[in-house]
Amino acid sequence: MAIDFKALLGRSPNPYVILDTKFVLVWMNDAYLRTTMRSREDIIGRHMFDAFPSDPKSESFSKLYDSLRRARDSGKTDELALIRYDIERPDGGYDVRYWSATHTPVCDDNGEVEYILQHTVDVTELHNLRQMRDEVDVVRRANAVEARNQDLMAECRRMTDMFEQAPGFVAVLEGEDHRFRMTNEAYLDLVGRTDILGMPVREALPEVVDQGFVDILNQVRTSAEPYVGHREKVILAKEGDDAPSDRFLNFIFQPIFDNDDVVTGIIVQGYDVTEEIAYEQRQRLLIDELNHRVKNTLAIVQGLAGQSFGSVEGSQNARAIFNGRLQALASAHTLLTQRSWGSAELVEIVTGSAEATAGDLIERFEIAGPLMTLHPQTSVSLAMIIHELCTNAIKYGALSMPEGRVSVTWEVEHHEGEEHLRLVWRESGGPHVEPPSRKGFGTRLITSGMSTESGEVSMDFQPEGLVCTIKAHLAPAL
Repeated sequence: MAIDFKALLGRSPNPYVILDTKFVLVWMNDAYLRTTMRSREDIIGRHMFDAFPSDPKSESFSKLYDSLRRARDSGKTDELALIRYDIERPDGGYDVRYWSATHTPVCDDNGEVEYILQHTVDVTELHNLRQMRDEVDVVRRANAVEARNQDLMAECRRMTDMFEQAPGFVAVLEGEDHRFRMTNEAYLDLVGRTDILGMPVREALPEVVDQGFVDILNQVRTSAEPYVGHREKVILAKEGDDAPSDRFLNFIFQPIFDNDDVVTGIIVQGYDVTEEIAYEQRQRLLIDELNHRVKNTLAIVQGLAGQSFGSVEGSQNARAIFNGRLQALASAHTLLTQRSWGSAELVEIVTGSAEATAGDLIERFEIAGPLMTLHPQTSVSLAMIIHELCTNAIKYGALSMPEGRVSVTWEVEHHEGEEHLRLVWRESGGPHVEPPSRKGFGTRLITSGMSTESGEVSMDFQPEGLVCTIKAHLAPAL
């Protein structure tokens, strides 16, 4: 059966065009004419690039020309998956069109390429849909980036708010001249300036230069080691103040490093402790005044006792004992004064009371126990008990003989979630000990001295030496 291929291609809904080897249009079907919006008389016999002009320097021209040339020269089919080639409209304007083209060489009986069959498919709508999809993807990615940017901005605002609301003063310095990059409100209040961002420290705070703080900043930058200041005095000249003010600061100059561990800046962070120091100075003044008055009172009591009992026959011994107790009380008071009437170290209480009473005999004491502090009231009671025990040991016990010794040890015991002190006074090397026939004032002072401290005192008069055990509930330290 003979097939009329020309008629077949002519009725095809797909655009076909035949070109000779010089790329002159020699035949096209109706579908091609409809697609290109041309008439057969307008384009047949014309060169492809005359009928459908394109800039020889454009990508459209080079892609189409190279594909036709490859098909002609190689004798093999050449395909263009996608090419933009705009088509001129009858009104003189141009439609942006995208094509998929196949160029098939048609050979003569000798196998020489005689014609090139171009089959084109208009893929403009498909390309636009693909572009829309890409644009949707771009929009989606842009929305995702925008959401991330919004999160970063919110996080930045939170960090800025935290920076501004930091309980201490904070500033960030950058560069070799230490320019202010960031400051919080507390820092501006401290230095008494409002507009220092971008300024080097030397210009923003000239009064600190001679105080050595710029040199310290240079040292931190050079050494890459932080500098910590504790209660350092800084003289600041605030705007509007007639005279500079003295401030005391706890602060740190912390170097900032980049990814290569090179110092790029310094964080300044700290607290103004001026009021705290002023309070401590006032407290010290009051405590010193209190200590002075208490000592004067004790001296008056001692003087009154001397005057009252000076003419009483046989009162010398009683007066000495009384004076010793006053001295023990004064010693405990002095220790607490040194501690600003806060908690006192147990080892200091025992050692101080024993030295005040026994003097050089302290060398015959063995004092050992864990480091711990006692409430002021407990400290005074324990000091008085140690004084009485020392006095008795000197008069009747181990310290009355050259070989005698005293051991004072303590430990912390735990009962029902609470801590209790257990202190043991143990004498050895002294005279034979027997329980006293009666309790004197000193013994009663010892055994009742801890009653107000939720504690107890027991005295065991063992033949080889007195053993006194003191137990007391440990109140929280001040």
